[in-house]
This record gives sequence, structure tokens and C-alpha cells, in this order.
Amino acid sequence: MPRPFVLPDLGEGLTEAEIVKVLVSEGDVIREDAPLLEVETDKAQVEIPSPMSGRVAKIHVQAGQTVKVGSVLVTFDELEGSRTAPARSAPAISPGGKQAADTMDPTRKLAPEPRTTIERGHAHQEPPVAPSHSTTPVPASPATRRLARELGVDLRAVTASGPGGRVTDDDVRAAAGGGAADPSKATTSPSAPRGPAKPLASVGLEAPPLPNFEQWGPVERQPLSHLRRTIAERMTLSATIIPHVTHFDRADITDLDALITRNLARAKERGVTLTLTSFLLKASALALRAHPQFNASLDAPAGELIVKSYVHLGVAVAMERGLIVPVIRDVDKKPVIEIARELAALAQRTREGKASLDDLKGGTFTVTNIGALGGTGAIPIINYPEVAILGVARGRQEPAVRDGQIVPRLLLPLSLTFDHRVADGVDGARFAADIVRHLEHPDELLLEI
Repeated sequence: MPRPFVLPDLGEGLTEAEIVKVLVSEGDVIREDAPLLEVETDKAQVEIPSPMSGRVAKIHVQAGQTVKVGSVLVTFDELEGSRTAPARSAPAISPGGKQAADTMDPTRKLAPEPRTTIERGHAHQEPPVAPSHSTTPVPASPATRRLARELGVDLRAVTASGPGGRVTDDDVRAAAGGGAADPSKATTSPSAPRGPAKPLASVGLEAPPLPNFEQWGPVERQPLSHLRRTIAERMTLSATIIPHVTHFDRADITDLDALITRNLARAKERGVTLTLTSFLLKASALALRAHPQFNASLDAPAGELIVKSYVHLGVAVAMERGLIVPVIRDVDKKPVIEIARELAALAQRTREGKASLDDLKGGTFTVTNIGALGGTGAIPIINYPEVAILGVARGRQEPAVRDGQIVPRLLLPLSLTFDHRVADGVDGARFAADIVRHLEHPDELLLEI
């Protein structure tokens, strides 16, 4: 009996995705959890695994197509002699508009299913493997299923901590003993052809019509990618509804630079590369603990400031297809060397297009470091719904007065942009000064846990 598979709930209120690549062909026989499609959402490029074993009867989408949650992606034919679960219905929508967390999984199976490998037109079956705990498929997102495959974790053996018994990425990592995926096994996908151009969502005032540029010479129209369109819409939203104000400062990082240089070799022996960004993250996290109004979001309709008790910092990572902001969690509670380790792994996953949705959500404050590209300063736009962002330019040797003497010092330009609705200029100046103070006492940062 034909069994349709629809675009599932990808989390965080996402309603659509762009098909980047179809990884199977009609007639293929595939096993449950085998890679099915790659899609790009407003947050990241992710791989969607097959929710069932069977033969691909029809593929309803193609690369470059934008599809809504609940749209049919693939129709399966049940394998002869197999006893897989019947087709799932489209994901249910909760009263709040978000789909149920367990719509990724089929209903209960009658018996353990044979392992079926992908082969063109026919299946090769291996002996059935009994599940660890039950025969009910485990509720988990596509990204979590993929992480479990990479770490070699049986989802049925994982203790779930998510809503409705859903397995989260943290559950999988805990079951793997805190291991991380081998980045050498990650692969990147070639760029897929883009579909027709789609207008940006309007925010606030409508822009006036553009002039006829062709009257002055030839032009070329290039459709925006899904990611670039999302960035454009979110930046317009942020710049439109948030009254931005920016405070500039400089930190003397001469001692910090010397500390990093002294410890590079020892850190590398532990598999870690110390960078300025890891110290910037730690300094920002400690300053946020002392100035919690910058670690918040404004609920304007309710007239309330939502102050977060956790410090999850986003780090802007530049890619050819646009800017991505992955998130490092609980930065205030981690030593610098652990932050550096996580930062390197997270940046690599992001650049390879392998960051999960969980990697890209939940941030409370963002740091963007353009120092490697040069420049003397920048005024970044706040990453809504956050209320502040730290911009960092290139540090330069400049003359400075120390103990009555003019000496060369390495000075780092900083710009703190924040929402003027939640903080005044004096608040921003004190917050920035705290960041500067931490950077100018690097030994304390290195010892801080």
C-alpha cells in the first residue's frame, strides 16, 4: 500500500524548507533512517532521513523547490513480506501552531524489521536486529537521528528528556559518553540549481518602485538563495523594529595576545587551538552575568523583559552562501579551553553545512569578529530577538601611555550595539567596560570556570 512521507516539523516554528538535493531515485529500496533528502531551512542545511523502510515509488519534489511543512516529499511502496508500519498522516498542528514533536515517527511495528541496504531496484536484507527496549520507533528530529547514526548510538537505548518522550541531541551525546562526530566523515554537497525568485516578506513601510535600470545599460537579475532571502528579511525586521544604539570602546589585549602565544603549543597537545574569539566569548559571558538586561529579549506586547538565566552565545560564521550564527551553550560555566574546543568543532560543522538545528537556536547574545578581514570598526545589526551584539575589528599596535611612558600596545576596537528600549547609554558603557576589563586581565579569564 502506498505510504506518503511529508515534510516534518523541523523545530523552532519553521514552516518551510528549500530542497537542496534529493538523495534517492524512484525504484530505490532503502532502509529506515537512510539519508533521503537535504533541505535548507531558515536556520541551516539539514539532512532528512527516511522514516521507514520500503521502495521509493514516487518523488514529489526536486532540487531548488520550496515546500511547506506537511507537503508530501516521497511516496513509498511497502516491501513484499515486510511488516513495517502503515503510512503516517500529515503532521498534526497544535493549538499554538507548532506541530506535534512526535510526528517524525511511524506507529508501532509488529516485529523487528530486517536491515535493508540501498540498492537500485532491489533490497539486500540482513538478519533482524532486536531493538534495545521496545519496538516502538523513537520520537526524534531528523538532526537527532543523524547525530545518533554518526555517533553509533541506538536511539532505542537512549533515555529521552524532551517533551513527550522525545530524544534530544544532548540525550544522544550523553548516551555516547560525550563523544563528538568525526568531522573527517562529513561531506559537503554541490550547489543545487535555484528555483524561481521569490519576493521578500515586507516589514513596515513598503519600498518605492525601483527605476528601470535597463535604460542605462544591460543588467542581470539573480534570484536570492533561500538563506540570503532569510537573512535579508530578518535584518530588515531587526533594523525596523529595534532602535539601535552603538557604544565604541577599545581593549588593550597586549597581555592577552602574549598569553595566547605562550600557551599555543600546550593547548595543541590537548587538541585545542586557542583563539582570541574564545576569550571574547568568555569575557562577554561573564559581563552578561553582571548585566543581565543584555542577556534578554523584549516582549513588547506584554511590556515585559524576558531575562534568561542561561548564557548561550552565538558566533557569526561567514560562509559563501551567507552568514550563519551557531550557538555555544552555557559559556559562563565553561573554561576557556573547553570553549575553544567547542568553537572549533562548531565552526567546522557550520562551514561544512553539517550544523544541526539545535546548533543554531537558543542564543542569548551574539559576537561577530571581523578582525581577520581587517577594518577599524563596525556597527552590526542585532540578531533579533536578542537585544545586543558585540562587534570586534582588527587589533593594531598603537602608541599608548603606560606609567608616564609612550609604549606600543595592541589595542582591539569593540562596538556594542544594543536595543535602546531595554538599556540606556550608561548601561551600555558599563557593560562594554566590563568586557574590556575581563580582556585586559586574561589570567583571570583563563582560571575562571
